[in-house]
Amino acid sequence: MAVGIENTIEEARFVEQARNFDIQRVIVKIGSSLLTNNGRGLDRTAIYEWAKQIAELHKQGVEVLLVSSGAVAEGVVRMNLEERPKKLAALQACASVGQMGLIETWWSALIQHGIQSSQLLLTHDDLSNRSRYLNTTGALTQLLEWRVLPVINENDTITIDEIKFGDNDTLGAMAAAMVNADLYIILTDQEGVFTDNPRHNPNARMIRQERAMADYLFDIAGDGGKLGRGGMLTKIRAGRLAAMGGCPTVIVSGAIDDVITRVVSGEAVGTLLTTNDQDKIIARKQWLAAHLRMSGSLIVDAGAAKAVVEHQKSLLPVGVSEVRGDFDEGDVVEIVHQDTGERIAVGQVNFSSRDACRVARERTEQFDRILGNNEERVVMVHRDNLALTM
Repeated sequence: MAVGIENTIEEARFVEQARNFDIQRVIVKIGSSLLTNNGRGLDRTAIYEWAKQIAELHKQGVEVLLVSSGAVAEGVVRMNLEERPKKLAALQACASVGQMGLIETWWSALIQHGIQSSQLLLTHDDLSNRSRYLNTTGALTQLLEWRVLPVINENDTITIDEIKFGDNDTLGAMAAAMVNADLYIILTDQEGVFTDNPRHNPNARMIRQERAMADYLFDIAGDGGKLGRGGMLTKIRAGRLAAMGGCPTVIVSGAIDDVITRVVSGEAVGTLLTTNDQDKIIARKQWLAAHLRMSGSLIVDAGAAKAVVEHQKSLLPVGVSEVRGDFDEGDVVEIVHQDTGERIAVGQVNFSSRDACRVARERTEQFDRILGNNEERVVMVHRDNLALTM
């Protein structure tokens, strides 16, 4: 009986069934291979078709944010290069050239439907620094209140780490968390996520629905294409990141007729990556562990290090012997063992560097005296916002 139930659950991921969405705000990400027609220049016919679908949602009152790849790929085409450059300066130059055509095309496609659009170029710093993050969130919120459709892209012309290691799949997932999106749609050149590469294995089956945190998804994901930095692997990672904010993700082919409106209406096209409360915590810890830049350091004594590493406890201020750096409440910091100098964890800190210095080495009962009455914060870094690195 148990085996039968297990097999039923296993097979359920392949079953095509309607999805019950309540969508008020959606992120749509479109990849380089789709936007540039596999390297032949911007596919204006496809872009105008997607703009028509977006306009239909816009008229229904659904707020849409667009994450558009293609700047580097369009630059490669405009400069008549045979392949995507490997040197950073050449990549940045391609992004600068391609961005002009990309944004002009989207503006023209959307304004035909009476939709004003805006360009928002972001880097990892904008999303890892709390003050920049809040500023970006504020700008996006204002644009949506004005019924303007933001077109978001990485600022590839000036960024360093993103253009080498990053991708717009991840950027879209972070945008989904930033604006509390109800759904994240990734349009790609594949129908969805398959059990194997369907181009090589005719028996590969498409997964209709799965938890974003299912580990086996990484095993079946491939690498990126020659024009972009994506591939199914980055889309699975992006689904996990979106899961951190409780946002489901649909990975689907952008070539399907009316694909955007059909996904939002709940039709079972593509692969749906779902989330739950436990997955949110797991995804958050993975996001913290993968953070590129730390805003500061908390140096901890041996007792605090043991509590964090061996017992998975929250970091209390009494165990912090030194505070380094200038950071705000909510920034991501590293936690370092004072005796070994090793980074043992990273986490989202509950105090600014100024207040952290004031409460370091102090017990909780002293906080009201130090910070003022009715101080509710009792931990420096909560265990749910902490990821071990050793």
